[in-house]
Amino acid sequence: ENKNNVTEFILHGLTRDKTVAKVCFSLFLVFYATIILGNLLIIIAIKTSEQLNSPMCFFLSYLSFIDISYSTVTSPKFIYDLLVEKTTISFVGCIAQLFAGHLFGCTEIFLLTVMAYDRCIAIGKPLHYTNIVNKHVCGWLVAASWVGGFVHPVVQTLLAIQLLFCGPNEIDHYFCDVRPLLKLACTDTYIIGVTVAANSGVISLSCFVVLVVSYAIILVSLRTCSSKGCLKALYTCASHITVVVLFFGPCIFIYMRPSTTFSADKMVSVFHTIITPMLNPLIYTLRNEEVKNTMKNLWSRKVKRSEK
Repeated sequence: ENKNNVTEFILHGLTRDKTVAKVCFSLFLVFYATIILGNLLIIIAIKTSEQLNSPMCFFLSYLSFIDISYSTVTSPKFIYDLLVEKTTISFVGCIAQLFAGHLFGCTEIFLLTVMAYDRCIAIGKPLHYTNIVNKHVCGWLVAASWVGGFVHPVVQTLLAIQLLFCGPNEIDHYFCDVRPLLKLACTDTYIIGVTVAANSGVISLSCFVVLVVSYAIILVSLRTCSSKGCLKALYTCASHITVVVLFFGPCIFIYMRPSTTFSADKMVSVFHTIITPMLNPLIYTLRNEEVKNTMKNLWSRKVKRSEK
């Protein structure tokens, strides 16, 4: 007997007002294009420049790749659905989107934590920095981030597949996630909801605490420093903390509670799926003179080639 009668889901999207939807289409299309172009330019600049070979740039290139991938999981369909009447997604497509979203999202959480650790060592132990954070260690830290990011969505996906859906099939969201699916399930989801909160919420909260502690140590060590370099590092760390709050805040808000959904969830999700990936290139590069100069040189070469 096939107990699961749902083969596709209807996504309500961000809004059902057609006028607002058209405005959102233009706005988020620009946002998504900025995410792709900004992060892609960072990757090219780091990979083609011999000067950008520091561990921070190494991590930044992977962060840019993850930002592109993470946003691409949800943004193209979300933007497309703003202009069409039928906003459906197949059951398999929904599960795939859920898996990919949590894969890249969780990997970014671990990578941001690794980047905070890198800055903490660089500022706290500058004389031993190159020995502690060498290329071998950087490779292992990135690999560990991907492994952790992969294990997390496997658990989420297995939980989602076990749910039984017998109707209705309307998801009050603009992408597939565990919380909205729990709301539609026709079985008791209490235990699964607690497991989801423990799996997603604890990861987000624990990494957030590690990040805050790392940057707090950095800020405390720099508060009495008056040199130009120290002040620049202080200003950069403050910018990084802004990104951390924008990304981790929504994640903690959504996943650290029982299996309930709020009307604000969709707007909160916009921050960690679109806004933060768009801001990361600006915040992590505009305070880095080497990256800015490399990107300017790449742009100048492109302009000269087009003129020829």
